[in-house]
Amino acid sequence: MRVLIAMSGGVDSSAAAALTLDAGGECVGVTMKLVANRENAAAAGRSCCSYQDINDARAAAWKLGIPHYVLNYTEAFTRHVIEPFVESYERGETPNPCIECNRRLKFSLLLHRAGELEAARIVTGHYARIEPPRGPGRRWLLKKGRDPRKDQSYVLYMLSQEELARVSFPLGGLTKGEVRDIAESRGLANARKEESQDICFVPGGDYGDFMEAYRGKSYPPGDILDREGRVLGRHRGLVRYTLGQRRGLGVAGGVPLYVAAKDPAENTLTLGEERDLYSRSLDAGGVNLIAAEALPSPVRLGVKTRYLQKEQWARVEQTGPAAVHLEFEEPQRAVTPGQAAVFYDGETLVGGGTIESVRGS
Repeated sequence: MRVLIAMSGGVDSSAAAALTLDAGGECVGVTMKLVANRENAAAAGRSCCSYQDINDARAAAWKLGIPHYVLNYTEAFTRHVIEPFVESYERGETPNPCIECNRRLKFSLLLHRAGELEAARIVTGHYARIEPPRGPGRRWLLKKGRDPRKDQSYVLYMLSQEELARVSFPLGGLTKGEVRDIAESRGLANARKEESQDICFVPGGDYGDFMEAYRGKSYPPGDILDREGRVLGRHRGLVRYTLGQRRGLGVAGGVPLYVAAKDPAENTLTLGEERDLYSRSLDAGGVNLIAAEALPSPVRLGVKTRYLQKEQWARVEQTGPAAVHLEFEEPQRAVTPGQAAVFYDGETLVGGGTIESVRGS
């Protein structure tokens, strides 16, 4: 069976290729070129998808004895990932571009390309597990990776039943240490390669500088307010701040102050104390359900509103075909519109969506 291996140049995707090859698959390695200007990313050394990453993927494929191709998706990446990212920040949200990259490119365009190359499925180095249907009328399930420190199911909640049927995650049952050992045993040069940290198109991590360069304009300063509307100072452009941020505010107070709200219409930034950051409920849209066609209402599930967060118990109610309302049992800190709310039943990912609004405690 011919399979496409999505090779990023890191140890995870290279080890996934090795395991697939050992299982007897006819492997073809592919690397997606996503951003046209790679010099900054390569110099930063902490972001994915640099020229060096492409070379590392090519070297791993050569070592494994499989063909390797580079697919130019720069235009699609700009249209489906960078532009929505910038627009979301300009609306005062904090988006997760990795989720959109998975949704629009890795598990959409790449699956389409696999069909063109007569490949039955694609393989990636994600730490998650797929469970096939157990009986007629049952569904494909997405489960957490075995290594809780590396579990990536959160950024895969958008996968459809059709996509789950054509995707493999060979690393789902392994720890990071085991994966590095596999790569080292195969003589792969990237076996001990450091992991990428920054968003690939913002290698320095400064979203404000990136957006100003991308838009060709400066985002105007505005008033920093307290919860009563009193002016405390001036901000440097709303896109440079996120909810819950404490550092770099340029405002002194008798108590620690944090970004509690952003108002793009008025171009104001509101600060509050720690207690002002907590929310009791949220509404999410663009919801994709994996474990069920629809949710019984209500249902108690564990919910993550950030990638590295531990699940928090919440009452989840489906309010539309692609919408849910969540009521947390305990108020949650800095729940941020634009991020994903993903809900679990134990090890099984039930579904997820984009946070659209939150309500205080």
